[in-house]
Amino acid sequence: MPKINASTVAEHRAQQREALIGAAIDILVAEGAAAVTPAAVGARAGLARSSVYQYFDSSAALLATVTEEAFRRSNEALTRATAAARGPVERVEAFFRESLRLGAEGAHRPAAALMNAGLPPACLERLMELHREQVEPFRAAVRELGAPEPELTADLIAGMLHTALAAVESGAPLETVTRRTLALVRRCLVAQSGTEETPEGGR
Repeated sequence: MPKINASTVAEHRAQQREALIGAAIDILVAEGAAAVTPAAVGARAGLARSSVYQYFDSSAALLATVTEEAFRRSNEALTRATAAARGPVERVEAFFRESLRLGAEGAHRPAAALMNAGLPPACLERLMELHREQVEPFRAAVRELGAPEPELTADLIAGMLHTALAAVESGAPLETVTRRTLALVRRCLVAQSGTEETPEGGR
């Protein structure tokens, strides 16, 4: 039995479960969904396969949990980043800035790997639902600005974010990409808001 490095059994189990989820995410990103098996995840986490089954009864259960985790951590970070924003323009900027930071850290790779993993339709639908939940604060801010076609406007602006994410995930300097992206997004948003002042004197 592995040594318990926790004050309680419950804490130890939570640590082991977290280690298994981390191992599953690493395998998913590096090798694909088919490689996420209890044996492989246990080996990566330094646990026997029988220990994995105490937490996850199948590869499908591992992937379902990874699906939730791939968004939970990012969503929590995005919520914190946008909480102090004063208005819709600032909320969008905070959302984009944090999304790019997460992208530079590789936080979006698990979700991208899952989208391309040939998962069952129910799993893909859950992925899309989680994605919609993630981007809703951004889209709500665009609607608040009163754009004539808010959904189309949000889609077009989101295209800038996707391009910027691809750049930072490919190694482009985060600070440079963030600065240029926010400058372009701000121009689009201020044109919609009309009256809201921009940070940094509109630069």
